[in-house]
Amino acid sequence: MKGIQLPHWLTDITYTLIGILFCGFALKGFLVPNKFFDGGVTGISLLLHELYHFNIAYVIVIVNLPFIIMGAYQVNKAFALKTLVAVIGLGLCLLYVPYPQITSDKLLVSIFGGVFMGIGVGLAIRGGCALDGIEVLALYTGKRISFTISEIILGINIVIFLIAAFELGLPTALYSILTYYTASRTINFVIEGLEEYTGVTIISGQSEVIKQQLVMQLGRGITVYKGERGFLKDSFDISHPVDIVFTVVTRLEIRRMRNLIHVIDPKAFVFTSTIKEATGGVLKRRARH
Repeated sequence: MKGIQLPHWLTDITYTLIGILFCGFALKGFLVPNKFFDGGVTGISLLLHELYHFNIAYVIVIVNLPFIIMGAYQVNKAFALKTLVAVIGLGLCLLYVPYPQITSDKLLVSIFGGVFMGIGVGLAIRGGCALDGIEVLALYTGKRISFTISEIILGINIVIFLIAAFELGLPTALYSILTYYTASRTINFVIEGLEEYTGVTIISGQSEVIKQQLVMQLGRGITVYKGERGFLKDSFDISHPVDIVFTVVTRLEIRRMRNLIHVIDPKAFVFTSTIKEATGGVLKRRARH
């Protein structure tokens, strides 16, 4: 009997609500009481809060508004509306939920503040919205200048941390950089999870045996490209037809697959590439992001 599957909209709401609670916990339990920062729009909001003593709940909503409007044009209106509701929800959470201050230890604040912030933002992204609009700005700007989205985000964050260093001291800025790094890594983990998929391409003279073992022993689906191997420096004119095998595995399965291929053909050429999203085929269903 199949398990009960929740509707997509209910799953999205659940992810978003939990994400809001985690972000609120990170802000009021760790970052705000200790004058720490994060990157992106949240970092800008925290910086304005510290410099001008505006209420963080109002600041984080107001600062996100331009990016939400931008998101309506760069992504779609449904995304912008969901993000607006989520950001307002975060503001209400900061106003009315009585989070306690957890610790004043700077190292604990920088690490666990980033972890809880990353969990919150990552869950919101899984719910189909954004609690930090910096990537929308990077997407908008990236279409008009020659920098990548990652470079734009990095540049904006450098400006934020430089201002923090001048206004609040270098140690605070350095700890905040650690917070940002921890949050960004946690976001990636929450979105991708343990089952981040990896594409594997295998070129071997024993491709028939490898194909059979991948399907029958590992239970993976495969795709076969027809190619040629050879073309060595000393025998460039000599080549042989070969089946180029492509499959997708989770990172937990990579070692087992490599060992299996090595037993069949120690000289097989194998290379991998990270896959951000994979569905369908023989892959088991994953939560919709």
